[in-house]
Amino acid sequence: MDIKILNSWLRDYLETDATPSEIAKYLSLCGPSVERIENFGKDFIYDIEITTNRIDEAGVYGIAREASTILPRFDIKAKLKPIEKPIKEFNFAKKVDYLKATVNPILCPRFSAILIKNVNISSSPELIQKRLESAGIRVINNVVDISNYIMLELGQPVHTFDYDKIKGAEMILRESRKGEIIKTLDGKDFILPGGDIVIEDGKGRLIDLCGIMGGSLSAVDEYTKNVLLFVQTYDPAKIRKTSMSLAQRTLAATIFEKGTDTELVEPAILSAVKLFKELTGGKPEKDILNIYPNPYKIKTISTDLSFINQRLGIVIPKKDVNDYLESLGFNCKWSGDKLSVDIPSFRANDVDNAEGVLEEIARIYGYHNLPSIIIDGQIPTLPIDPKFAFEMRIKNVLAGFGGTEVYTLSLVKKEDVSEKALKLKNPLGKETEYLRTSLMPSLISAASNNLGTTDNFHIFEMANVYLPKIGDLPEEKLKLGGIFSEYSYRDAKGILEALIEKLKINANFESVDFKGFEAGKCAAIVSGKEIIGNVGYPENSKFIYYELDLEKLLKLSPRVTSFKEIPKYPTQIEDITLNLPERTRVGEIIQMIKQIKFVNNIELTIIYQNSYTFRIWYQDPKKTLTNEEVENIRKEIITSIKTKFGGTVKD
Repeated sequence: MDIKILNSWLRDYLETDATPSEIAKYLSLCGPSVERIENFGKDFIYDIEITTNRIDEAGVYGIAREASTILPRFDIKAKLKPIEKPIKEFNFAKKVDYLKATVNPILCPRFSAILIKNVNISSSPELIQKRLESAGIRVINNVVDISNYIMLELGQPVHTFDYDKIKGAEMILRESRKGEIIKTLDGKDFILPGGDIVIEDGKGRLIDLCGIMGGSLSAVDEYTKNVLLFVQTYDPAKIRKTSMSLAQRTLAATIFEKGTDTELVEPAILSAVKLFKELTGGKPEKDILNIYPNPYKIKTISTDLSFINQRLGIVIPKKDVNDYLESLGFNCKWSGDKLSVDIPSFRANDVDNAEGVLEEIARIYGYHNLPSIIIDGQIPTLPIDPKFAFEMRIKNVLAGFGGTEVYTLSLVKKEDVSEKALKLKNPLGKETEYLRTSLMPSLISAASNNLGTTDNFHIFEMANVYLPKIGDLPEEKLKLGGIFSEYSYRDAKGILEALIEKLKINANFESVDFKGFEAGKCAAIVSGKEIIGNVGYPENSKFIYYELDLEKLLKLSPRVTSFKEIPKYPTQIEDITLNLPERTRVGEIIQMIKQIKFVNNIELTIIYQNSYTFRIWYQDPKKTLTNEEVENIRKEIITSIKTKFGGTVKD
């Protein structure tokens, strides 16, 4: 959460000679992060990032409180100015004459309101307008502006109603019923999902979508004379749920959903009343409605000095520990080296244990002041999981052949799965209803999205598929899937053959028709009698897709390979170009040539029409082959090819 605060506004509550740059620097070292300082006329704006757990910093006063504690640590004098509260003028009461309220305390832990009569609607003073605009808040009129001003100053949202529009002068705060409709201040109609916090008046009309936005039926306008000033706290989970389900992300909702301080309601409503008297000329009632059945009870956390010093790795004197915590609003009680810390209400949701207290001491002392010690000794290692190592080996091989690993979502639409695939009860949408039973749909979608980015590409993914099991959860199987775009089938097949060869697995490609592939354009990858994968052209697609079973590959690939001594004698290498009849299986020719004695290796290097150029390595492990011996081997190769395949040497 980010907030913007004017430097001049901050100094209403912070008495210090520190420059804006010093305030930003030292706050960032020990407290909220000041992302930047911007000029605003002759003033400055602090752009501050507030972490989710520190909602007490979501206002000018909260930042001033932090700065008054942090700046003295850097030898800069700083003092927090108190909030002015005209307490003696008002009485907080459980019941008032001007409003009948029925409140669910679980939904609203504290409900307070006061009637202000005979207000004059007009423009706000220039100072208030400037401060609101600097924070990105639209200026409307003095009544609405007061609400926004208090929210920015104290971090407590405030709401105003046109009192005369509340039928029967009655409010009932409750959960909404599914299908109820409310029109908000921005003119939008919302159909409520149910369970939202709302207020209805004496005629059953919804007049407030609590914590999110007020209702149009009770909105303050230019004709308003009597205002009901309303300050409260809500169940943060309810506010978050409503805000997200209705896509209404207001600043008030962002604050409420993080859990506001119930004790902050009193200074907020009193400060707002003070502004109403000054800016609108309104006359507030003496009694303030205050429904607060469960007031905050002081939470005490126990720790000791040895725990603090041991965890920090340094020795901090008791006096310093006490000063750090007291300056933050914590109350400390010592018994020898034993410490009891009373947690203030504004930190009750944040500090829950001794470690939380320790964190406060550490940050005020300064993380930058803690000693830096480089770890020495042997780095502990864990045994490498063979399965993980095997997966990484495959990924590295495919990457070496030009492949790019991708990650796709395991949830797909109904058309992409088998009939018995597992369906989610609460999917995000039609496109993500089912757990996939194949990697093919996800990878085809990924490949389609990347068309045109390059001339050709090869993407692959190693992930689980979820195969249906009757009466049980699906079986998770790890698969390797991939897509070749703008590759010839021969090149794609060659990469897969090279991968299988790197894994030391004996496998063949056999023509078999698989569901989802074009007939006659797919093959099974077979090792022995077991199918370990497939490759081919998916239906209605120009891509080449392959999928391999990782468990089977791991089972077939030997963990340990035999050592092959480096030959002592050199190889002789030559290229032979052959004219082969159509539909000749080149793989069978290669396998046949490999069986001939002294042929160490063979590769297909060039194809042009029906001409195929093979590069052949000749080698005898016991001596260097003579030219005459190589010629005899060559003649044997040519004769075998002519006899078995009808091929001839190209002139």
